Amino acid sequence: MKAIGADRSFELSEGNLFYEFDKEVPTPKGNEILVKVKAISVNPVDTKIRQSPVDKAPRILGYDAAGVVEAVGPKSELFNIGDEVFYSGSSFYDGSNEQYQVMDERLVGKKPDNVSYSEAASLPLTALTAYEVLFDVFGISSNPDNNKGKSILIINGAGGVGSIATQIAKVYGLHVVTTAGRQETKEWSESMGADIVLNYKEDLKDQLADHQIQYFDYIFCTHDTDEYYELMIDLIKPRGHITTIVAFKEKQDLNLLKGKSLTFTHDYMFGRLDYGVDEIQYHRYLTDLSQKVEADSYQPTMTKEVKGLTPETLFEAHQLLESQSMIGKLVINMENE
Repeated sequence: MKAIGADRSFELSEGNLFYEFDKEVPTPKGNEILVKVKAISVNPVDTKIRQSPVDKAPRILGYDAAGVVEAVGPKSELFNIGDEVFYSGSSFYDGSNEQYQVMDERLVGKKPDNVSYSEAASLPLTALTAYEVLFDVFGISSNPDNNKGKSILIINGAGGVGSIATQIAKVYGLHVVTTAGRQETKEWSESMGADIVLNYKEDLKDQLADHQIQYFDYIFCTHDTDEYYELMIDLIKPRGHITTIVAFKEKQDLNLLKGKSLTFTHDYMFGRLDYGVDEIQYHRYLTDLSQKVEADSYQPTMTKEVKGLTPETLFEAHQLLESQSMIGKLVINMENE
């Protein structure tokens, strides 16, 4: 089968070091399933891993994928051959930049019936991140009525995570405020369900005052934690909760959290998987996601589709993501491969 990989880490300025090679189709073991990959999504994490050292060459990148179950392991219980599935992948397996992929079935969900493979592939990684932050970290109720009157600020509402987090938060009853900097990103965030979209290029506190908002119950940072750290502390209510998925680049003063008795959390969605903690939760969240998409409560976040997985299309995808101009998600369609 075809796979795309690279033998070492590289910057885009070095040129395209991705290349195509042939790999044996893997056999699922235990509770694994073998998926014929129909579409993949390229995420910012892929660009970061591309720049990290390679332990075993060639390294195959890629997390998000959607496809069809081709074979199941002897202990598989959740899926059957022919099932359409989607998932966010795992660092324990080769990535999704290949034609066939083995995956632990606990990390997989049934693909929504009413969307394409490409649309489905745009959702898992970002949605799982949003579900984890909203439910595991913030602890919002699964009953939307219990969340009424509570508010959340999502920084970078038009990004991949912000786009689906906005939808989930809105469906589960939160008042959602996001940030954006261009007219097209503002309109996109509004289409995702944001009640208010703030212009991050202007003073956020002044804009919030115009909407009679002083504090938020929750703040979810998906962009540049250093830049927003002190502002988030200013905007969160006493005993509120701030979560970021973006690592600090500079040292920050945690004592600033004390005055309001704040909770600050770094969230890494793959932490549950890396440490073997309740991995079936990925399947549960993907199941809820699929049901909500089928009910038209959530919409896919794909905004750009590229046909065919090649070294060239993959390199171009990484270029686009590193330009930081993407709205929503970029997907590579592999249905004809």
